[in-house]
Amino acid sequence: ASATMTLSVQKCGICFKPPSIILIYRDNSQDKTRQRIMPVRNFSKFSDCSRAAEQLKNNPRHKAYLEGVSLRQLQKLYTLLRGHLEGQSLAESLEKFRQEETIDPEEDMNKLDDKELAKRKSIMDELFEKNRKKKDDPNFVYNVEVEFPQDEQLEPCTWDMESDEEI
Repeated sequence: ASATMTLSVQKCGICFKPPSIILIYRDNSQDKTRQRIMPVRNFSKFSDCSRAAEQLKNNPRHKAYLEGVSLRQLQKLYTLLRGHLEGQSLAESLEKFRQEETIDPEEDMNKLDDKELAKRKSIMDELFEKNRKKKDDPNFVYNVEVEFPQDEQLEPCTWDMESDEEI
């Protein structure tokens, strides 16, 4: 597979057992929808979500697949996984993530350190991007959904971890 694969990401989600990030994408060259499972290794409730997201995004095995997934979305999936490891419910993790992601208009940006400032900036850029990309924009190729099994007792995901199965 060449680095510039003709694929469009459709969904990106997370599976808690075993911990893995799951990508549903369309392979345009073969006109098939496939899923790729990227096992999450060496990740604990003490891990840094943004570092984990960057490492995954730059992983040579997954890089080409993750071009259509924003770093912030991967961070969100890792944040949810970390919350799960800490024993939070999904709703709690999502709420916590939402609070962290909300920009307080009253906040004095001058008092923030560089890391926080960069985070605010990426949130603003993303909000701007979101508003700019309308449905009929030809660049609007992927929708972002985080999907979860309703019932935690579901079969653990037992797919072949390395292969891209046709689904």
